[in-house]
Amino acid sequence: MLQLNVKKLHPYATIPAYATEGSAGFDFCALQSMTVDPGTSAIIPTGLAFEVPFGYYLSIISRSGLATTGVTVFNSPGIIDSDYRGEVGILLKNHTELPLRITSGSRCAQGILCKIPEVEIVEVEELSDTLRGSGGFGSTGR
Repeated sequence: MLQLNVKKLHPYATIPAYATEGSAGFDFCALQSMTVDPGTSAIIPTGLAFEVPFGYYLSIISRSGLATTGVTVFNSPGIIDSDYRGEVGILLKNHTELPLRITSGSRCAQGILCKIPEVEIVEVEELSDTLRGSGGFGSTGR
């Protein structure tokens, strides 16, 4: 099993945990209580720093329970690189018309450790053709 080292930067920080045996992501908890006003975003401190293994990144994604209420990780997925050792903050966006109260210890996002494929970036004169071609942003239907 791969080890993900985590350091508490604050005594009240919560070490992430998987909610169930089959969970793909582990839950991040808010370090402190705060309010995210309607239509705004805020960085939710976790009080944690990670040592992501080289060749991996830590992906920060929305929790489905919050997303169904209109609250998402704003830059989802947030990416924590293997060479970053600072505090992980969760950038939440409140898309609703009501203030969102985050309480200390509440689950606010999920993390998934992802392997980075090794690739060689090669400049070419032409790319292969596909049926879609260069169509993007809704070109395949809504």
